[in-house]
Amino acid sequence: MVKLFTRFVEIGRVVLVNYGPDYGKLATIIDVVDGNKILVDGPDSGVLRQVIPLKRVSLTDLKVKIPRNAREKTLKKAWVTEKIVARWEQTTWCKKLVAKAKRAALTDFDRFKLMVARKEKSAIIKKHVK
Repeated sequence: MVKLFTRFVEIGRVVLVNYGPDYGKLATIIDVVDGNKILVDGPDSGVLRQVIPLKRVSLTDLKVKIPRNAREKTLKKAWVTEKIVARWEQTTWCKKLVAKAKRAALTDFDRFKLMVARKEKSAIIKKHVK
């Protein structure tokens, strides 16, 4: 079975900024400037309306129904009705990012405790498998 590509650059597509000062924040495509740049706005995430290169964003599966060059108020209302933040938090992608951030925040002692717990767990599993 062939899976078709469904993440197109289109008005209303929710994107994740993957570079720059807005790294890790969600935004919505408001307008396509040219083949390489888009106009984005993130009402709830703190991304100001700006032109950003496509190389600095990752397209998500989420989409909002908005008109081209929608006002911030219209966009905010669409995000609330579509429950974009809640839908994003349910995705595997978001869960992986949260886990990665949690792991990066660990101290040396936390990593040590994690290693010891992992060893104890594997010892218990080996004991039951025998």
